Amino acid sequence: MARLSLVPQKREFFVLYSRAAQNAVEIARRLVELLNEFPGGEGLLRDIKELEHEGDRLTRELVDLLNRTFVTPFDRDDMYELASALDDICDHSDEAAGNIAGYGVTEIRPSAKQQGEVILRATEKLSEAVERVDGFKDADRQLHELRELEDEGDRLNREAVSNLFRTEPDAIVIIRWKDIHEQLEEAVDACENAADVLEAILVKNR
Repeated sequence: MARLSLVPQKREFFVLYSRAAQNAVEIARRLVELLNEFPGGEGLLRDIKELEHEGDRLTRELVDLLNRTFVTPFDRDDMYELASALDDICDHSDEAAGNIAGYGVTEIRPSAKQQGEVILRATEKLSEAVERVDGFKDADRQLHELRELEDEGDRLNREAVSNLFRTEPDAIVIIRWKDIHEQLEEAVDACENAADVLEAILVKNR
């Protein structure tokens, strides 16, 4: 039977959220390196997979702590949602890397490299915002900049897919790259989703 704690464990929660956000930054950084070095970078693929597993582990640790804690630092449902949103970023980044490695790609398109840079910048802004949840400090600047990055990512994805259909004669290549571009965009969208969760938390606790 799970042991319930009657003592608020605020510090431990905030440390775990910070580690999860930093893990998302690290997986994005490795993804950018992979996009720049491919078809080299086998070690980077392993690193990305290990970081995805670390994201899963941190999520399980957060959920376990929630289940053992009677008094939480903010709304329990919001805490579950934030943990899940941070993990989604790692999942989509890992899937994008796996598709690049598994689809027979021989050269990375410049637009995909640009998408990777947007993912990295978005995770960095998100990590800054997560740090501000401790004490419920204002994070409007970080969240605004993150949403601008999501708009940029959306634009890059649309242009990349449009260019793919306009210039690529091979249908198989189109299918492969459309999937990769959209998976990269999913990682950016996951950052925006986490930003929405964070904003709701900060508004509720001001």
